[in-house]
Amino acid sequence: MGKDFYGDLQLGVLGGGQLGRMLIQEAINYNVNVHILDPDKNAPCRKLCNRFECGDLGDFETVYNFGKDLDLITIEIEKVNVDALEKLEEEGVVVYPQSRIIRLIQDKGLQKQFFKQNNIPTSAFQLISSKEHLNNANLIIPYIQKLRKDGYDGKGVKKIS
Repeated sequence: MGKDFYGDLQLGVLGGGQLGRMLIQEAINYNVNVHILDPDKNAPCRKLCNRFECGDLGDFETVYNFGKDLDLITIEIEKVNVDALEKLEEEGVVVYPQSRIIRLIQDKGLQKQFFKQNNIPTSAFQLISSKEHLNNANLIIPYIQKLRKDGYDGKGVKKIS
């Protein structure tokens, strides 16, 4: 980065909701210039940030173009285009958490496998990839079914009895 942290850092945030708003309120204490990309033109951050851009967080070109002139990019929500973040990292933009970490947390199945491989405590799980696999699985009822991708705040989670 090589820039003076006070007042010269250009921080991009993918997502402009309540968490982004709280981040901006703290960044103001350090004179950090905050740029927000959010799909909602009325996002909570729109009036607090230095620059607000309305756009699709899942679109490669939108995310790439938003971030290419920034020093640092972070996320407020995990559902973002990771390929664009990878390209930005290759070009010297700092992405935190790194794109490889975001890719891991976007897929709860990969996340569970990572936990198991690295001896990180987690609940028992089975990855089911097809109806046939489900029919042959030794599931103990009741169990919790969770979407691998795009679930959040309870969305995509269901108790099966």
